[in-house]
Amino acid sequence: MKSITEEQWIDWVDALAANDYVVIDDFLDDDTYRLLRNFFLNKLGHDEFDPAGIGALSEHHLDTSRRGDHVYWLDSEVDQNLAAIFELIHELIAKLNRYCFLGIADFESHLAYYPKGTFYEKHLDQFKARSNRLISMIIYLNEGWQPGDGGELKLYHNDEEKLVEPIAKRLILFKSDVLPHEVLTTNVGRYSLTGWMLKNPSDLGFLLG
Repeated sequence: MKSITEEQWIDWVDALAANDYVVIDDFLDDDTYRLLRNFFLNKLGHDEFDPAGIGALSEHHLDTSRRGDHVYWLDSEVDQNLAAIFELIHELIAKLNRYCFLGIADFESHLAYYPKGTFYEKHLDQFKARSNRLISMIIYLNEGWQPGDGGELKLYHNDEEKLVEPIAKRLILFKSDVLPHEVLTTNVGRYSLTGWMLKNPSDLGFLLG
């Protein structure tokens, strides 16, 4: 696993606190990245992804006019091949709790596949029926991404728009209830691990979009 210094963790956490988001390149080492990407491709090849929905609890429904990705929800007890990934996420949570006093109590995540021509319209990672998401996290798994491939993440930050290219090994963290964002139309298959750090434990993640 990639060695990350305490100073680097502090710099990232400070940037997140100050700017509401932080983009970190080469967050994964080669072995961890390959593990995660191969796991993703295996699940995709076995048709284990489901169409993602909109809303939570009783409001949950499918609407491909607003969102076109397919997801595979992760479970650390079931998906034990990803132990190194879960360990890294827990380390990240520990740093955020230590330096930001966030009180993160749980985590939910899924693999997200956007087929060519799909997108996700502007939204917040928060629900009226369930508002316990604190920090959103995306790790990109797109090898050889080039301008023109699409699928960028657009953040609406104050009066500015920030485009984040979905480059392999790149991590982005942002405040779930602060930053509206969208996924622009992708012209190639787009792969990522997407997760949310929660202020209360959750056993309802599999119902959520």
